[in-house]
Amino acid sequence: MNDGKNRAWTLARLALTLALAVGFLWGGYALLRSYQGSKLLLTLIAVCWGVGSVALLYFVLNEAAEALPRKAKALVLPLVFAGPALVLLFWFLVFPTLRTLVLSFMDATGTGFAGLDNFKFAFTDPVMREGFLNNLLWLVAGTGATVGLGLLIAVLADRSPFENVFKALIFMPMAISFVGASVIWKFMYAYKGEGTNVTDIGLLNAVVVAFGGQAQAWLLLPFWNNFLLILIMVWLQTGYAMVILSSAIKGIPSELLEAARVDGANEIQIFSKVIVPSIVGSIVTVSTTIMIFSLKLFDIVRVMTGGNYGTNVIANEFYMQQFTYGNSGRASAIAIVLLLAIFPVLAYNLKQFSERKAFR
Repeated sequence: MNDGKNRAWTLARLALTLALAVGFLWGGYALLRSYQGSKLLLTLIAVCWGVGSVALLYFVLNEAAEALPRKAKALVLPLVFAGPALVLLFWFLVFPTLRTLVLSFMDATGTGFAGLDNFKFAFTDPVMREGFLNNLLWLVAGTGATVGLGLLIAVLADRSPFENVFKALIFMPMAISFVGASVIWKFMYAYKGEGTNVTDIGLLNAVVVAFGGQAQAWLLLPFWNNFLLILIMVWLQTGYAMVILSSAIKGIPSELLEAARVDGANEIQIFSKVIVPSIVGSIVTVSTTIMIFSLKLFDIVRVMTGGNYGTNVIANEFYMQQFTYGNSGRASAIAIVLLLAIFPVLAYNLKQFSERKAFR
């Protein structure tokens, strides 16, 4: 009898909760649709309604799971909390990827079947080959310079009494968007041109001229202009590498460093034989993150050169094919190629984590 009463009470509570949730969702939607007052108040109502709706969703699902028998509850309850996240992950990540894969075999309009023509273009077109080579340059030079400089600064700053000041200054560019940073550095590389009356505001040219050199249109110099663009990424990402590696260095037991000094190791040997092997996991993590960024880089190249003068990269060519030439088939094939290029980096990173039992 008591079990029957408890079950009836549980069902009644669930029905009441569901009714309140539906009322809250519908009432909030109706209010937002008809509200004509202050936009600030409308924004606050929308935020509260959105957050409250998510909280109610989990609460109602949890109540429904609690009403199930014990064995069913053990199976359903994890899905209550992971289910919505998995649905969103599929809808916003997996489904678009599958749709892009389908479009990569279609023609420019996405209506006719084109076979492997789009992938043939991706691997044989001269512009795409230039993009692959430039991305490889970003991958090697950009990642190496960023991680190396971040590690060096982390080691040196750790021994300075002004550590927090130096780290704050170096980390500060992380607060700037890639587009904003590109605009800043575009002024750094600015060139007025020969025979013009415009004042040369480019800092790099000002320094070169001050030392007796000649001003150059730096962004128009093939090959070297790629390194000038890579410098922007190094400026932006060094702070990230420094913070992560500095935290890893501080985790090294001081007794280990003192023991190395007692054994007669100099600072270079301590760095190469003690510090680096101790933080190799953090170095791999930072390097992987920056490598992935290098492969899908777009903002800097788009703002600085638009992919001209030998600076084109894969992501920029994807943008050009989709939004300038209107060829969704080629654009989708380029996106799939870029995704496949990132997979080996991710696989290596997961392998490193697995070997260190990070996921166990």
